[in-house]
Amino acid sequence: MQRLRLKADGRIVELRDGQEFPLAPATPLAPPALIAMPLDAAALPAVRDLRRRARLTQQQFATQLGVPVETIRNWEQGKRMPRGPARALLAVIAHAPDTVFAALARG
Repeated sequence: MQRLRLKADGRIVELRDGQEFPLAPATPLAPPALIAMPLDAAALPAVRDLRRRARLTQQQFATQLGVPVETIRNWEQGKRMPRGPARALLAVIAHAPDTVFAALARG
C-alpha cells in the first residue's frame, strides 16, 4: 500500500520508512503559478481584522476554525502565516463569513 501526503506547497510525496520521497504527478494539481505562489501577507486579509469583523474572541475564532488558540495568536502577531487549507478557508471567510461559519457549525 502506497502512502502519499499532499504538502502545503502543492507537492505530493510518498512516505516510505519514515522518509518523504517526491512524486511527479502525471497531471498538475493546479497551474504552476498557483503552486509557486509565495505566502504574501498583503494577499490575505489580516486574521485579526477577519476575527474582529466576525465579532469573535481569539478563543471563539479558534474553536470555529478547529485550530488551537495559539495558532490564531501566532497568525495575528505575525509569528506565523496561515498555510494550505487554513489560508484557503480564511480567504473564503473574508468574502462570506456568515456562510462559512454556518457550514462549519453543521460539521
